[in-house]
Amino acid sequence: MKLSILTLSAEGLAVARRLAEVLPESAIFVHRGVEDPAGAKTFAGIAAQTRRLFPQVEGLIYVAPCGVAVRAIAPLLVSKREDPAVVVVDVRGRFAVSLLCGHEGGANDLALEVANALGAEPIVTTTTEAQKTLIVGLGCRRGCPSARIEAAVRGALDRLGRPLAQVRLLASVDRKAGEPGLREAARSLGIPLRFIASDEIRASARRFRSSAVVQRALGLPAVAEPACLLAGRRTRLLLPRNIIDGVTVAVAEEGSWSSASGPAESWTGRTGPSRPSEKAR
Repeated sequence: MKLSILTLSAEGLAVARRLAEVLPESAIFVHRGVEDPAGAKTFAGIAAQTRRLFPQVEGLIYVAPCGVAVRAIAPLLVSKREDPAVVVVDVRGRFAVSLLCGHEGGANDLALEVANALGAEPIVTTTTEAQKTLIVGLGCRRGCPSARIEAAVRGALDRLGRPLAQVRLLASVDRKAGEPGLREAARSLGIPLRFIASDEIRASARRFRSSAVVQRALGLPAVAEPACLLAGRRTRLLLPRNIIDGVTVAVAEEGSWSSASGPAESWTGRTGPSRPSEKAR
């Protein structure tokens, strides 16, 4: 995907540089008033620069306020099948918002890719995606083949009696971002793959079963359970950690404000068989 990253500030430029390191075929454009624009092309006005780039690129990433992006692209919109994908990131790199052409233009996938690169929260509001409520957390050894990971995902869902179509995300830890088997499995299953920052797992107040093996290998208490719980909002654990043919898998479900269910269940941090907290029982 041919991408352009636009920003107005020095803080935004730092985020843009991080993105350019991991996004192929991307170019950075920064306002000419920003000092030290090394590695970026400069512009005088973001609306005019957007007008020049809009018909040439497949995706635009604004490291700027949403309002700036909306005003820049509004006069140029044609249709969701012709316009480029547009993603907006705040200058602290905390959120990646799929703003335009979520499905057809690939903005949903781009927002997730940006979020993985920055350790940010992907914001996708497409209705068809919001209706999917399951998140599958995954842990695997280095070099694990994609077929084994796919089988583990399907096996976990079979145990729950839930279809693959209800899965919104696969999730793992950022330390596994270089595993080709995970990425290939996600592509084959047609499900986005989100990576959770190791520091976020360490700092989490959520309770999940710890693993001595994972602690020794990655310096983390666990992977599959915290990944599926932290990748969504208002999550509860449906399937605690299972090991299926060498792949660790856990499944969480996201709730909604209209849900009649109570607070998300907490699970003990012990390494033996898990059980709900006293409150959950």
